[in-house]
Parts: sequence; C-alpha cells; structure tokens
Amino acid sequence: MVDRVKTKLKDPAAKERLKTAVGTVTKADLQSRSTVKRLLGLACKALDEKLTDAQKENVIRFVLDQKLDPNNPLHLIKMWNLFR
Repeated sequence: MVDRVKTKLKDPAAKERLKTAVGTVTKADLQSRSTVKRLLGLACKALDEKLTDAQKENVIRFVLDQKLDPNNPLHLIKMWNLFR
C-alpha cells in the first residue's frame, strides 16, 4: 500500500489533489479519530486508493499514535520521509 501511494504521489497532479483534499489541518485535527477518518477518506478519494476496513483502522491508529503537529517542521520532515 505504501509503495502504491509513493508512486501516486510522484505525479504532480495527484500530489496537488491530495494537498487540496486535506487542506490545512491542525494538531487537534490529527488527534481526533473522527477527523483523521474523514481526512483519510478524502485522501483515498484524491489518490483513487481503495483500502480495506483493517487498513483504514491501521492508518488511523498510526496517525493518532504519532501525535503529529503540522506546525512542527520536524514532524513534517518525519512524515514526508515515509513517502519519499
């Protein structure tokens, strides 16, 4: 799954669709299960990626466990390195 997403993100159009879909998120957004679930749905739609319920749950749990702050440059670098 990660390899498919990496490949899709190399396409500038897909990358822009994803940026537009998730927009500007806050630390509180990334610590709210319902918001992360909604953002995941938007991201899947933007990248035309189908996930099973188990995969969705794993992604949601991963994002929540990371305690990400989108205003912290180190957190952003850490996450972008996963998809390079």
